[in-house]
Amino acid sequence: MGPSLLSNQVYNDESCDAVNAHNLCLSAMACYPYQCLPILENSTDSNWVLLPLSGETCRDRKKLKRSISIAESIGSNSSYSDGSSISRTSSFNSLQRLRFRDHIWTYNQRYLAAEAVEEAAAAIINAEESDPEEDGNADGMKLVRLLLGCAEAVACRDSSHASVLLSQLRACALVFGSSFQRVASCFVQGLVDRLSLVHPLGGGVGFATTPMMMNTMDIANSEKKEEALSLVYENCPHIQFGHFVANETILEAFEGECFLHVVDLGMTLGLAHGHQWLALINSLANRGDHQPPCHLRITSVGLAVDRFQTIGVELEAFAESMGVNFEFSVVESNLENLQPEDIKLFDGEILVVNSILQLHCVVKESRGALNSVLQIIHKLSPKVLILAEQDSSHNGPFFLGRFMESLHYYSAIFDSLDAMLPKYDTKRTKMEQFYFAEEIKNIVSCEGSARMERHERVDQWRRRLSRAGFQAAPIKLMDQAKQWLEQNKAFEGHTIVEDKGCLVLGWTSRPIVAVSCWKC
Repeated sequence: MGPSLLSNQVYNDESCDAVNAHNLCLSAMACYPYQCLPILENSTDSNWVLLPLSGETCRDRKKLKRSISIAESIGSNSSYSDGSSISRTSSFNSLQRLRFRDHIWTYNQRYLAAEAVEEAAAAIINAEESDPEEDGNADGMKLVRLLLGCAEAVACRDSSHASVLLSQLRACALVFGSSFQRVASCFVQGLVDRLSLVHPLGGGVGFATTPMMMNTMDIANSEKKEEALSLVYENCPHIQFGHFVANETILEAFEGECFLHVVDLGMTLGLAHGHQWLALINSLANRGDHQPPCHLRITSVGLAVDRFQTIGVELEAFAESMGVNFEFSVVESNLENLQPEDIKLFDGEILVVNSILQLHCVVKESRGALNSVLQIIHKLSPKVLILAEQDSSHNGPFFLGRFMESLHYYSAIFDSLDAMLPKYDTKRTKMEQFYFAEEIKNIVSCEGSARMERHERVDQWRRRLSRAGFQAAPIKLMDQAKQWLEQNKAFEGHTIVEDKGCLVLGWTSRPIVAVSCWKC
């Protein structure tokens, strides 16, 4: 994350001062293609000036092209090629404290953030306008503008304006409304949480919560999240797709071998059963007659030792019934503290490392934690590293760009839920409010170590893994993946495409989950 505008202690890890962050926010806001969005002009106070843009301008807008010069950096005005402009007081004194390369990096990030905001906003508008059956299209556009305006106000710490917009959003972002209203309700929760970090409620507001009450609430929420995760696995293709491609890749790597060792990072995502490994054991048991006897070892890595042991007992019983020799062990460690000596290796075994929606939680601003984990995996010299991750950019340096990108991504997911499940289905509501809403709130409201949902695009993962010494191994399972999707009629509307050797599951034209394969 780049410079943050929030002064709460949770945001103390930001590298630039408040003045520079203020300027960055201004330049990002100036690029919004919406009419009547609030933009700060010629002022350092919190008053808002509306700069209206015509509807024709919004429809016919062109991609912004900007060339930053050193002279411009100390000027008092910034102009953009679409005809709208924004003026602000020079912050030369604060820029003097930056080194030259930091100064160039800052302005480059401004441009990238502005592009990300514009592209995401354009995609949402096009999605809204391309669906003539959506009731209240005008209301949908109003909701988009309210969300963007509120995000800007929260980013600029304008609590009074944000509160006004939040009250309007609560009235139209309905939990049981249209798909976009439902996803908007989750983003409203995130904005409320982020605003509360900037302006915490005083002791006289609300009621006191005792430790016993907090413990009861935590247990109840944990149970709801576990149920929601189970429902997501059963009703959405995201996790199942990752498991299917991973297992097919493992079987391909295990061809002609007899001793397979799988290191599972995170182990089942918190699911109550080892669905992926039950399917793998079944496949190993049904290999051709000419295949050698199979011995399977699974090492789970994580902190939920009791849950892992329970899953291990279940897997051992199933493997025995299928005639597969099976061993199960647990390494009690989070990924950041994992050491190569924690994983016991034996001569002659084929080692596979499996990571399903896990490594994005290790991505931090410094990148050191992820690099450390990748180096440890590389030292283990696995025959295959299988990586499944959400294919979206939710780890950008600017809050507003991250907000727009996540709004676009989760809108596609909520559209898919709308197509698969009835409007008032309780399963759908549980998935939306206790699984996807939790991810959204973490992306929108949290910073620093508290922000765990740092999803990145598959291109970024390619760069990271290549720098860590891994080589891409193209996945040649397109026909099998499409056949798998066709057999699951409940997932109709989803697509699978190949992207430079990776398989990407999407909804219509929007990528959702990408699976890639890597070798040392």
